[in-house]
Amino acid sequence: MTISQEELLSRLNSYEWNDIEFKEAKKKIPKDAYSSVSAFANTNGGYLVFGVKELEKGYEPVGIQNADQIQNDFITTVRQKDKINVKLDIRENHHTIDGKDILVFYIPEAARKDKPVFLNNTPNRAFLRKGACDVKCTPEELMRMVNDASTDRYDGQIADFDPAKCFSTKDIDWYRKQYESKAGNRSYEEADQLEFLFQLGLIRDTKQGRKPTMASILLFGQDGYLRDILPRPVIDCQRYGFKSGDFTSGERWLDRTICDYNLVQSLRAVLDWYYKFAEIPFEVDPKTMQRKDTPPDYKAFREAIVNILIHQDYNDHTRKAEIFHFTDLTKFWNPGDAFADVEDLLTPGEKEVRNPRIVTAFRRIGFSENAGWGLQDVYKNWRDLGNVPPKINNNKAKKTFELKLRKELLLSEDQIEFQNSIGVHLSRDEATVFAFACNQKEISLLDIRDITGKSFSESQKIADKLITQVLLSGTSQSRFSLSPAMADRFKNHDGPTTDHEGVHDEVHEGVHDDLSNTAKRILLACQKALSGPGILTNLGYKSRTRNFRTAMTDLLEKELIEMTLPDTPRSKNQKYRLTQTGLKLIEKLNNDI
Repeated sequence: MTISQEELLSRLNSYEWNDIEFKEAKKKIPKDAYSSVSAFANTNGGYLVFGVKELEKGYEPVGIQNADQIQNDFITTVRQKDKINVKLDIRENHHTIDGKDILVFYIPEAARKDKPVFLNNTPNRAFLRKGACDVKCTPEELMRMVNDASTDRYDGQIADFDPAKCFSTKDIDWYRKQYESKAGNRSYEEADQLEFLFQLGLIRDTKQGRKPTMASILLFGQDGYLRDILPRPVIDCQRYGFKSGDFTSGERWLDRTICDYNLVQSLRAVLDWYYKFAEIPFEVDPKTMQRKDTPPDYKAFREAIVNILIHQDYNDHTRKAEIFHFTDLTKFWNPGDAFADVEDLLTPGEKEVRNPRIVTAFRRIGFSENAGWGLQDVYKNWRDLGNVPPKINNNKAKKTFELKLRKELLLSEDQIEFQNSIGVHLSRDEATVFAFACNQKEISLLDIRDITGKSFSESQKIADKLITQVLLSGTSQSRFSLSPAMADRFKNHDGPTTDHEGVHDEVHEGVHDDLSNTAKRILLACQKALSGPGILTNLGYKSRTRNFRTAMTDLLEKELIEMTLPDTPRSKNQKYRLTQTGLKLIEKLNNDI
């Protein structure tokens, strides 16, 4: 990948970025440049730029002396195994800005099997890219990368248990009935339970005889055997009787289900929990487990529940999967990131998965029918209901996966009223795309695909139609913004506003007590929307220090502040403001500071 001179200049004028790091490097290569190489390679890849100096407000090209020599020295060093343990396909570009030499190096993300990427033959010298900072890996983060790099998947490893004692026979019976009811499955009519599991690859031959796999224990294990390999709950489900934006630390749930039993039992328990708040009451035949009535959002919730069970990292004993249901939003959170990128997850076709044996076991009984994460079904169901698209955060730095399903119509009464007021006649797909652009101010070709379910070529035609009608403006080949005229019309439209505040990460991670003093001061400053330089001025900072960058990243990740232009994080017009959760914290902070 390369970066054009125009994009580089645009980055210099922006404030926040995750995928670019500037270094002055006027006469020599800075030592911390190699930390950035490790961080980008271990996360999502990114650009390392030499010849740019950090100023009080922004960045300035200062150029580098003897650019050819520095370029050769850097490339030679990173290719030395005693410096970087993995060979990376680094691409370099040489730009001249105002007569000054600037070097740009693209650091690709390393293959999963090659992580962690570390320095000086020392594994604990590995880094991750978190926000705009390079952060040294914790021992737990290193271990997660090592585990993910293994070709021997965890669910296929052998558990040293007696297969005659470790399984719940009733759960195997239930599974077998589901298996035999599905057309196309091979018949094992003459096999007993253990032979049945062996034929499905869930029990394996070893030198000590047949032994269960981790997958079989996770699926059907008796409680004691399950907890021997998984000392934490499988999943924690909590339901609240208010909107997600009203959540504060210490709020009590209406009901809670903690599943610390096998996956077959957990699936049924979580579905029972879902039934408590499903919109349409229905009955389940206890003999067939068939639904007599189906709630409109059942498909999305079922696939999301199945996905959280089959794709989480069961080798991670420090974190548990969680579901938080609010009146306006449901959040599914998993330890373990998806191996594929989000765009690939939403594209038909087979994907590499974390737990292939568990995934296959569920598919054999009709769950997770689609390849990969089953997200296509989630998106389709949510799209059929007319809701805003699901939101995914596949965090490779934290190795977590998050799916948010917001119960909010794209074509609300207010949006329909607005479109009628401007006299446009749009198809349903065009209307929903325009509605999304009105709320988000910007929209990408990928967003259009997710909203409509159309191909990229069809999505482009929809965008072109809206541009022709002067409803959208093209900002790049694949990104579009609300046209200036429409932005003004929508801004002055007297309709209700929608709270897009998400569930705060404190639901998982705790609390705000661990906020630094710098973070607390930024939070107080952002009671009105401020630019990055404006926040610096408010705090009395002369320059953007590492502590300041770390604090900003922390507040953004915890959803205490948000960007006013979230789809264009590098915009020169970018500002930062409090979220609803951040507002609720102000009173406490005023007392603390």
